[in-house]
Amino acid sequence: ALGGTACVVTGQPFDTAKVKMQTFPEMYKGIVDCFMKTYKQVGFRGFYKGTTPALVANIAENSVLFMCYGFCQQIVRRIVGVDRKTKLSDLQNAAAGSFASAFATLVLCPTELVKCRLQAMHEMQLSGKIIQGHNTVWSVVKGVLQKDGPLGFYRGLSSTLLREVPGYFFFFGGYELSRTFFASGRSKDELGPIPLLLSGGFGGSCLWIAVYPVDCVKSRIQVLSMAGKQTGFMGTFVTVVRTEGVLALYSGLKPTMIRAFLANGALFLAYEYSRKLMMKEVDSY
Repeated sequence: ALGGTACVVTGQPFDTAKVKMQTFPEMYKGIVDCFMKTYKQVGFRGFYKGTTPALVANIAENSVLFMCYGFCQQIVRRIVGVDRKTKLSDLQNAAAGSFASAFATLVLCPTELVKCRLQAMHEMQLSGKIIQGHNTVWSVVKGVLQKDGPLGFYRGLSSTLLREVPGYFFFFGGYELSRTFFASGRSKDELGPIPLLLSGGFGGSCLWIAVYPVDCVKSRIQVLSMAGKQTGFMGTFVTVVRTEGVLALYSGLKPTMIRAFLANGALFLAYEYSRKLMMKEVDSY
């Protein structure tokens, strides 16, 4: 939960730019143009639109993710037939993280849908796709329930799963490989804050490089479904490639990579230090 909070506080402005550029690439020339226009149109608070659902999403996702990560590590140990206290290899940890992400997706999808809609509400109104937008979390939630019912919160679930499962293989794999590099023979638990920040940033960068086009399709499905029924993952993917070209799938990549490094560095730093603190408390009893 602490890791998820650190991730949102650090990366939310870049995440907002990412969603805007993914769903309306023709409106922005680049990250600087997106930041300038957002500031002129909505002010500084525009960068933190969707922060509440983003906080809920990240706290829920990372709480479930890291809890399930521990369980999935035990499952991997059973599969490979080693003792429950045996240290797993970086590849085995990556596989455990990939399994864990499937569970985290179930809590992430609804909150991320609300977050993305709030972030791109201004653009939806400007483009004429909707007449009047919802400006609060509750109004978006109420709109989804009235229009699509509870299952409406799971629009984009398949694309979220397609992003999370392979993405978190690279996320945990990159993080563990980086920690192994910095540890150079020592215990990974002895690493200081700078190596942890860099390792978390590297893991986050690996995730987004691997799955960015899938995330772009997911954002479009979740945001544009406000204006009416949206085609599924393959339909949206083919439409974007056919009408806008392959590069449209990489709109907003720059703010994403900046955010990925900063936010995931903060995520892992908060996670590792809060975990050590709690383990000390447990050991003292």
